[in-house]
Amino acid sequence: MSTLFSEIQRLLERTYSSVGLNLEECLIDRRRCSQLSTLAGAQTAELSMLARTFLRAADGRLRVGIYYSTWLIEQLEKHDPRSGLSDANISALIAFVEEINHALHAALKFQGGEVPTHDEEYARNLELQAQVDTYLVLLLFVAFFRRPGKITRADRRWLRFHMFESRHNRSFRDRTISARYRETTALARSYTGYLESLAASRRVEEIRVFHALEYNRKRERILALQDRIRKS
Repeated sequence: MSTLFSEIQRLLERTYSSVGLNLEECLIDRRRCSQLSTLAGAQTAELSMLARTFLRAADGRLRVGIYYSTWLIEQLEKHDPRSGLSDANISALIAFVEEINHALHAALKFQGGEVPTHDEEYARNLELQAQVDTYLVLLLFVAFFRRPGKITRADRRWLRFHMFESRHNRSFRDRTISARYRETTALARSYTGYLESLAASRRVEEIRVFHALEYNRKRERILALQDRIRKS
């Protein structure tokens, strides 16, 4: 029987490319998460302990650790998203998908010759991509349960609230982290709005092109789209 984790990984790989690795094997426990958090430095202390992804290149290999808190897993087990989305599981599912996405895109970048760094552009690139992809995954969940009907405006407003609005004003003492989440959330909110205006086949083509871009070019692409919309 497939797991929620494996189903989401396969969905993302069908959209982009296979990483040739079962990312579920990279799950770590709380003790290991605490150890890696300490090694990562004081700045990461502000990041959520509900779910985290750790990345490191060593000996020509990519090391990945994915952590989910007991609370998060319990929420998804009690309210399995494959049986429906609700206020009881939407936040946990967002965190769950984002960490898989971080690991998958880091692996794809590594295959392309880019190693994980502490560079802010690398972090923002993963975060922006994760927010975009996670929103699209959530749309697929809602669409599945709406069959044969269509996703409603209320559905979209509810998803966008949990994905963007409720997280936009998160407070961080660290200015770099605060700026990272503020900018990437605003960009993802804008870009997913554009994606929803495209036909399904065109949307897949667009996000594959988008995925291949470096962060600054992703940012420029979204800002250019915003200008085009304002002028139309």
